[in-house]
Amino acid sequence: MANLIKEKILIALADGQFVSGESLGERFGISRAAVSKHIKGIGELGIDVFRVSGKGYRLAQPINMLDKRLISEYIDQAYSDTVIETNVIIDSTNSELMRRIPSQLTRGQVCIAECQTAGRGRRGREWVSPFGSHVYMSMYWYLEQGMSAAMGLSMVTALAVSDAIKSLYDIDVGLKWPNDIYLKGVKLAGILIELEGQALDPCHCVIGLGVNVNMPNNVTDKIDQQWTDLQSHVNNTIERNQLTACIINKLRNRISQHERSGLVDMVEDWQARDQFINQPVKLITGVNETHGICRGINSQGALLLEVDNKVQPIYGGEVSLRGLA
Repeated sequence: MANLIKEKILIALADGQFVSGESLGERFGISRAAVSKHIKGIGELGIDVFRVSGKGYRLAQPINMLDKRLISEYIDQAYSDTVIETNVIIDSTNSELMRRIPSQLTRGQVCIAECQTAGRGRRGREWVSPFGSHVYMSMYWYLEQGMSAAMGLSMVTALAVSDAIKSLYDIDVGLKWPNDIYLKGVKLAGILIELEGQALDPCHCVIGLGVNVNMPNNVTDKIDQQWTDLQSHVNNTIERNQLTACIINKLRNRISQHERSGLVDMVEDWQARDQFINQPVKLITGVNETHGICRGINSQGALLLEVDNKVQPIYGGEVSLRGLA
């Protein structure tokens, strides 16, 4: 309930105009003291809210909120059946869809949020999710052929995000196996794939992604690695509704391609965008580290790692350059 009131207050303040505490209280059926408490909670999300006596509250900067209607207008006709849900505040878009498996979802259904209070990356890392700044999105997919069909979905998703950014902004990004997207040598976006089901039976898949669009200064100290955002490389203001829709379109394109022929027809695309191809890398698998040369991926989505002049496929782990001599 508290989050719902905060959401309503944020929507009321989104245009950057002053709104009195009395007006907010009357609109949402709460006291002015309760309004003040919710405003404090909004501030804890990293959103600057000013209070001026006699005028009320306003945001430091207007927010162009995500709009399901606008996103739907940008969706390709072929994917007009996509169910889109927009949320103001949520713990995690992936968690929301995983909770609703299997009966409350349709294939291709999308959950999007302005803010995640418990965003997750790979290996249990926190995904810093400031309000109204980036794209946080998850898509549900039903895999009739079971978990084996999920092999390579991180690569499929990375290619789709790359396709969208190239299409809208004519920017070439780099891809890092298995789940990261780089721009100018630093991280721009990440992917988290989660599965539920038995290995040999049809299973449920949630494809989560986060793309840095316009990073606010007040959260940069919370990020433990180098990063960049799209707005730093684009002259015009990025319209997040358009970007979100384009990612949905490109992701459904790539998933359809994957269902027809697997990764076979995408390996060449990946190699052309592989951030570290033919470079020395470090593979982290649990507590173990292996040094080798990245040789791209194979048609099953495995990393091809050259160690002692022998190329071997690697199906699990994470590529890193940190601490690489």
